Order: sequence, then structure tokens, then C-alpha cells
Amino acid sequence: MTTKPKAKKFRIRRGVSMASDSAAQETPVAAQEPQRRVAGGGDVATPAQVAGEATLDDIRKEGLTGRQLRMARRVAQKNGLAVASDFDAVRQLRAAGIDPFQRNTILELVTPEGGENAPAAAAGVAAAKTGDDGKKELGRIQLPQTVPQGGQNLPSTETVSPADTRASEIMKIQRDLTKRRRRRFFLLMTRLSAFVFLPTIAVAWYYYAMATPMFATKSEFVIQQADSATGGAGLGGLFQGTGMATQQDSITVQSYLASRAAMQRLNDDLGFKEHFSSPDIDPIQRLEPDATNEAAFGVYEDMVKISYDPTEGILRMEVIAADPETSQEFSEALIGYAEEQVDQLTRRLREDQMAGATLSFESAQARRAEALDRLTELQAQSEILDPVSESGALLQRITNLEIERDARELELQSLLDNTRPNEARVNQARAAIGRLDDSINNLRSQLASTGDQSGTLANITAELRKAEENYQTELLMLQTAQTQMEAAQIEANRQVRYLSLGVEPVAPDEATYPRAFENTVLAFLIFCGIYLMISLTASILREQVTN
Repeated sequence: MTTKPKAKKFRIRRGVSMASDSAAQETPVAAQEPQRRVAGGGDVATPAQVAGEATLDDIRKEGLTGRQLRMARRVAQKNGLAVASDFDAVRQLRAAGIDPFQRNTILELVTPEGGENAPAAAAGVAAAKTGDDGKKELGRIQLPQTVPQGGQNLPSTETVSPADTRASEIMKIQRDLTKRRRRRFFLLMTRLSAFVFLPTIAVAWYYYAMATPMFATKSEFVIQQADSATGGAGLGGLFQGTGMATQQDSITVQSYLASRAAMQRLNDDLGFKEHFSSPDIDPIQRLEPDATNEAAFGVYEDMVKISYDPTEGILRMEVIAADPETSQEFSEALIGYAEEQVDQLTRRLREDQMAGATLSFESAQARRAEALDRLTELQAQSEILDPVSESGALLQRITNLEIERDARELELQSLLDNTRPNEARVNQARAAIGRLDDSINNLRSQLASTGDQSGTLANITAELRKAEENYQTELLMLQTAQTQMEAAQIEANRQVRYLSLGVEPVAPDEATYPRAFENTVLAFLIFCGIYLMISLTASILREQVTN
């Protein structure tokens, strides 16, 4: 365990010996009070010394700066006072009636070398020199000097407190800062009035007192696609009937309504230029009577506002005019232009699709008719409607006759097997067999040739069969062309776009514009932003130039 050493505390006071040693070095003999040294080694403080220490404590409590203390020492040396410290210099100067911080006292320290105060200063310095042991004193006796007229070097009879002097200086600095701040605030308010307040007041006066009331008619419409009869499949079916399917058409209609062509058409139909050239409109919004199309188009862009919402596929239109009826008429006319534009977008596509399908169907019909005429002509020439049936009938007859002939042959053979056959019956059987052979040969000759001997039945059958197959092919192609035409018609109907009104244009009963308060606040913010940008730019340039 370690015990910290403890030091005994003693009441240590500045003894007479220390004061006497310091006084022996810095104070002349004439200025020192007699002191007694006690033989026992202790110093005895005199009443004057105790009073001086109390005064030094008061001076320390004043909170003087280092510069003021150094200045007090210099003034004390100038006046030939021997001081022990800076605080002692302040005490002795005040006891002598000299304010060490007075302006005149400070200026007297700056004297030309060799001036009239030089001997006194030299005498004071010489008188302040003493020996090391305090017993031997060196110096010269200061002689009386001539005091300049006016009494500038005389001590002041009024005692001025350094705290009061410092407070007065602080008050002076504060008044200077206040004056400077007022001047800067006045300049700032002048600039704000010139660049922000006055323009804002002018804008407010225009909107509240001068601007012509404008009426806005709002409408909403959507471009829809006709549903297919068979329904969509794949990705096409996913986007069918949604805003994605007609997005391109909606953007096209929006561009058309915001174009010069729509403005020119509206001017031709309802007199757009004439309406906005009326003298009832204020000069800022008024259009010149002989204005060009470009100037009219600038007004058209401000008065006709069209927006498109791609998420819902809705077109929103706001038409502004000087009276509500005209605003509604302009809105209805623009909606009619939009409907015509929508119909025109898909008209060519539908016509091309239907034209190709119709041409293919008509060509198939013509070829089928030719094939049918050829088949009919061959049937008329051969007098055979169905060669297959005719051939089958002849073959069937031949087969029957051959069967009957075989039976007669068997009967004849059975008669001849008798030892004494009946000649009459044998001859009858042979005659029947001959007749059957003639019939079979006759039928076979009919099968191989026509009645007029113009060609064989096989050739006529082949020609008829070829014509019939050609007819059947053309009939199938006609059915295919008809199916394609129906599909093209369905697709053309599906490509049809039509405009559906969600919000119909209705004339308002009170003015929509101008919005005086909102526009005034917006103008104020714009002027503030411009002023801030100019101020920051000027400050940066000033700083760069200064550096």
C-alpha cells in the first residue's frame, strides 16, 4: 500500500524583506518608507504596506488586459515612478492623480527623440536603478521642468474608472454596428423593392384589375378498339381493349389536336383569330387583327391544353375562351376533328384488307363458273349426265347376260350328255346362247363407243371426270376464299377505332382564369429566385476579384 506524501500548508505572505528588496531595486530612497528588519528573521508589515496590498487586490479584480498593464508601467516609468509590478504601477499612478488609460496620457508616450521630455524620462530611468542588495542606490535627482502652456500634462482632477471607459468604447462600437446594420438593411430593402416587391405588385395589379376573365371548358375522351367476334388470342388478346392497344392512336390524336392544322381548321370553321382579336380582351392576351398564323398558333397553344394519361389511356382537353358559349363550341369542334382523325387512321388498313379478300373471292367465283360451264358443255355433247353411272349400268347388264349365257351353256352341255339328245332342245339352247353372245357383244360395243360414234365412252368419261374434278377444285377454292373474306372482314371490324366521350364539354357559369392569387405568389417566387441568383453571382464575382 502506497501512502501519498502530504505537504503542510503555511500562510505565506509577502514579507517586508521581499518588499524591501524590490523597493531597494526599483524605488528611490526618497520614495521609500522606512522599514525595520526583525532580528529573528521575520518581517513586520507596515500599515501603508497593508493598505497598498488591499488596493492591488482591488485593481486585480478590475480585469485589466495585458496591454493596459504594460501601458501603465510605461506611463509610470515616464513619470519617474518606481513600481514593483504592473498593478503597482496602476496603483501609484492613480495615487498621483494620473489616469494611465487616458488618450492624452497614451499620446505623451510617443515623443520625438531628444524632445523636451527626454531629460525627465532619462532622469526617471536613472533614478529607478539600484544595486543588487537594495542598500546601494544609483540615480539622479529629477530637476523641475518647465510645464507647457495649456496644462496638457497636468493630472486630471476627475477620476475616470477604466470600466466606464471600456463600457463607453463598447457602446460606441455597438452604435457603429447598429448604424452599419441599418444602412445595410436599408440597401437590402431598396434592392428587394426594385427587383421583387415592385414587379410582384405590378403582376398582382394586372391579374386583379386588368386581366380579362377567361372561361375554360373541360372534356375527357378515350379511343377504344372494337372487340373481335372470335376473341383475341396470345399477346394480342392480352392488350385488346386496354389503353396499350390504342396508345399510339391516342398520341397521334393528341399531336393532331395540338398542331397548326387543327388551329387553321378551327379558324376556318369558327373564327379562332377573330374571337381573340376582340377589343374586349386585355392587350396582353389580345391577338392583333392582322396577326400571322404563327402568332395565332402561340395563342392557340395557350388556350387549348391537351394531356394524355398513358396508364388509363384517357385524353383530357381544356379549351379556354373569352365567353363560355364560344369555349364550348371550340371544344365540340375539336372533338369532332378528333373523331375524324381516329376514323382516318384505320380506314386505309381496313380497305386494303377487304380489297385483297374481295378480289380473291371474286376470282374464285369466276373460275368455278368456268369449270361448271365446261362440265355442262361436255355432258350436253355426250348426252351423258353421269358417265360413271352409265358405265356401271352397262357393266351390270353385261354381267347379267354373261351369267345367263353360262346357265345356257350348262343346260346345253347337260342335253349333249344324253345318248340320244333331243335335237330341238339342243338347237334351242344353242340359239339362246348365240343371242346372249350377241347381246353381250352389243353392250360391250356400247361401252367402248357412243351412240353417234364421235368417241369412245372411256374418253368421254375421262373428259367428264376431269371437268368434274376441276369444278370440285374451283368450288373448294371458292369456299376457302369466302372463308378468308369473312376473316378479313372480322379483322377489319376489329381494327375499327372509335372515340368515346367520358366527360362531355359543358360551358362553365363563372370565369376559370385568371387565378390571381396563385399567379401572384408564383410571380413573387420567380422574382425571388432571380434576385437570389443575381446576388449569389455578384457575391462570387466580387470575392474572386478581391482575392
